[in-house]
Formats: sequence, structure tokens, C-alpha cells
Amino acid sequence: MAAVSFATVADLRVIGFESDGGLHAVRPFDDGEAYADHRRQLEGLHGLARRHGLPLVRTADDIIAAHRGGTAALFLTCEGADFVEDRPERLEEAHAAGVRSITLVHYRQNEFGDLQTEPPLHGGLSPAGRELVREMNRIGLLIDLAHATHQTTLDVLEESGAPVMISHTHLGGGGRDNPRLVSAEHAEAVAAAGGLVGAWPSGVSSETFDDFVDEIARLIDAIGVDHVAVGTDMDANYRPVMTEYGQFGALGDRLQARGLTQAEVDRVLGVNAVDLIRTVCG
Repeated sequence: MAAVSFATVADLRVIGFESDGGLHAVRPFDDGEAYADHRRQLEGLHGLARRHGLPLVRTADDIIAAHRGGTAALFLTCEGADFVEDRPERLEEAHAAGVRSITLVHYRQNEFGDLQTEPPLHGGLSPAGRELVREMNRIGLLIDLAHATHQTTLDVLEESGAPVMISHTHLGGGGRDNPRLVSAEHAEAVAAAGGLVGAWPSGVSSETFDDFVDEIARLIDAIGVDHVAVGTDMDANYRPVMTEYGQFGALGDRLQARGLTQAEVDRVLGVNAVDLIRTVCG
């Protein structure tokens, strides 16, 4: 692996499983808690990088350099923008600390937009969310719309001057249904704006590794090979059908067996992501 994504999780301390089996916010944040916990987690990730002598991904060239050097770089992200609160200057602070992507919403309803697993609160992207999108564009932060509703996604695409990603999801249909999956129209909108959808090796949409390969092929058929990546959600996934990064080799072999060329496999397994990071982050 030339680069691995590590995320702070903004709502980590306030979410839990409820009677429907899903994750939800089970209490409100204490004053200052979201920001303080984001900082705690970010410091832990910096410590991880220092202990192992691993560089942070600040531009796409850092990934290329790590690949050439036979090491792995850390791509720092934030899952949930809750830590920003009403302080947009925290985006600049996060960028200075090496963060290069932020997921607008997670499992807690926040002030920026609606999420897939809760009733709509804003009717899509809120005014504060629009400000957040503009500021992320200005700074060079990649917008991640995993967990966001279709309407929130459409509103972000209307506001954003840069392509976006849905880092980990999959197409609905295919005999399975879950609020975390997206429609073909949802995925196509992201692709049409030059963005990526990360295929999610989750038990939500796959029961076996071969199911996951089928799901990637289905996603490629829907939005094109140039707009598909793999978002493992490693260590935080539901009944994952990929449990270690070493399985990427087998994944490439299976995709070639389905008729993809080596160049197309390379795009899905990394080139598309590197290209998107270069476009947005430099």
C-alpha cells in the first residue's frame, strides 16, 4: 500500500447502537467536546506517523514518492465535520495539520447537511454547509459525501467548484437494501461532476469476496471505470468481505478475470484516487 487513510471520527463519543441495530447519536455533545476529541484523535494519528517514520499525504506527489520508496504514506481525513461547529477557521487548522479530506456528515445530525440514516433535518445542504463547501474548495480539502443523502449530494455538487467523492458506499438494488447504499442516479451525479465512488466491501451489500467483485463490476457498468475506486472502511466495517490490505492483489486478479485490462484495474485500485487528490489537493 502506497497510502492508507486514517480518520478522526467527529461523533465517536456520542454514537451508539440503538434498537433498530443502527448507529445513531445517543446524546448531545458536551460544550467543546467535538473539537477536543477531534484534536485528541489527530494528535494520536500524528504520533502514529512519527513512531513509524511515515510521511503524511499533503499532495498526490507524496503518494507517488511513497510508492517509489517502498513505504506507506498516511492520508489524514475527518469523518464528520462536527468539530468545525461555527468556526470555519478550523478547516484551515485541520489542513495545516495534514488533513486532506473531510466527510460532511456521519451518524449524528449536524448543522451542515442531511445524512442517510436519519430523517431529513435541512432538506439537503444547509446554509452553513454551503459555506463549508466553499471554504473547503478554497483551501483545497477534498469533500467526502459518504453518509450524505442524495439531496445533500446534489446541493454540494451545485455549490462546489471541485469534484467530490463518496469514499465508501455501494449501489442499491442487487437484491439488497440499506439506507447507506446509493441509487444509480446518486452515483452518476458524482461521476458526472468528475468525482469518485469508493466501492465498499461491506456485509451491507456483499456476503462473500466474489460478491464484492460483482458489486465493483456493477458500479463500473453504471458510472464508468474512471469514476470507481475502493473504499475499504477497514477496521470500522460491518461484516467486511475484505479484512486485510493484502487482498488487493486477489482483487486485481478477479477484476482482470472479469475482463478489465491491467490499466483499468490500476485505475480502480489507486490511479483514480491519486488523480482526484491531485485535482483537489495539488
